[in-house]
Amino acid sequence: IVTKSVTFLPREGNAPPRICETPSGMLNSIGLANLGVDLFCKEKIPALNKINTNVIINIAGSTFKEYLSILEELESNNPSCIGYEINISCPNVKAGGMEFGVSCKMTEKLAKSMKEITDKMIIMKLSPNVTSIQDIAIASEQGGADAISAINTVVGMSIDVNTRKVNLSTKYGGLSGPAIHPIAIANVHKISQVVTIPIIGIGGISSANDVIEFILAGADLVQIGTMNYQNPNIGVDILNDLEEYCKKNKIKRLSDIKGKVEYYEE
Repeated sequence: IVTKSVTFLPREGNAPPRICETPSGMLNSIGLANLGVDLFCKEKIPALNKINTNVIINIAGSTFKEYLSILEELESNNPSCIGYEINISCPNVKAGGMEFGVSCKMTEKLAKSMKEITDKMIIMKLSPNVTSIQDIAIASEQGGADAISAINTVVGMSIDVNTRKVNLSTKYGGLSGPAIHPIAIANVHKISQVVTIPIIGIGGISSANDVIEFILAGADLVQIGTMNYQNPNIGVDILNDLEEYCKKNKIKRLSDIKGKVEYYEE
């Protein structure tokens, strides 16, 4: 389980409407609504520690100091999580609003600083809204990140043709779901060509075939997000289907087909 983003201070998030359904997906502009790290430690960590599964806590900040302060407070409360996923699609207030995830230098520095605080996994979550996601992935690895998760949402917009109003109060939002699946596959494949650390594929997984596609593209693990809204049991369903796929295709372990996509001869 990967938690929702935790920020230093509580956030109410953006004004509604902040979510809308789109063809083959959804747009959201939640605005990182959450309790803040203090209440998260008091109310959520005790509950998460009782869950019999691996937990990863997602962290979001607006300055270097915030990211590090959140991690330090989480660590001091002895979470049983196996690691932290770092949302670097957040605007850096002190850098004039530039997102951490569009700067190789900032990404590398952040990964390195966080690794100095914890022995748990640091997973950098990369945005597709960059010039070269490969360069950001390399910076993450050079900074000492243990893994990369990709991709975060793609910028999108939706308009009600009857009222002529935008469907999100913020105009633009993050598009997720099956609509971005091919974009995610392409980005995971690009990343797999330039780094050696594990990659967690994210983007529009709705079936076992989608998972296999991510593995063939170079992913080691996957995350399922949007489709949980449609079917909260989708993770278990896909796991059962994956077992059948592996039996049918005589695959002993999924790692055997990692990155084994084949190309047409040039």
